[in-house]
Amino acid sequence: MSILENVTFDEIEIGRTASYSKTLSEEDLVLFAKVSGDVNPVHLDAEFAKTTQFGERIAHGMYTGSLVSAALGIVLPGPGTIYLGQSLRFRAPVMVNDTITVNMEVVKKRDDKKFVTLECTIVNQHGKKVATGTADVIAPTEKIKLDAPELPNIIIG
Repeated sequence: MSILENVTFDEIEIGRTASYSKTLSEEDLVLFAKVSGDVNPVHLDAEFAKTTQFGERIAHGMYTGSLVSAALGIVLPGPGTIYLGQSLRFRAPVMVNDTITVNMEVVKKRDDKKFVTLECTIVNQHGKKVATGTADVIAPTEKIKLDAPELPNIIIG
């Protein structure tokens, strides 16, 4: 079991960086469609996707956005973070089996409200930018260290 530990507002410095990576599986793609309700055939229908400019199925754009959320919630600032908003510009498609890395850099802090702004650059395993943007959060003020929860196995049928 892994440990989750946050970085408090007082520990965060402008220029601090962090990264989070995840590989998009077939199961992730289908589960994201189920959870979001977005069943656009470009994500789920291989024959339809062949007729598009991408030539194959692509991940939902907000799947990439959700990886930013994960990075903020478990890496920087980590547990206890309140996600306020995000700007995101999609630059390239994400395909099944792509490994996506969210690279974050703290670019602004606001002491009175404990707000932190992070610049986000999301790349695939080839270093190609798939999205860029910023994220605004309220950073935790108390230190948190805990066991990461174990998620249940899910069977798609």
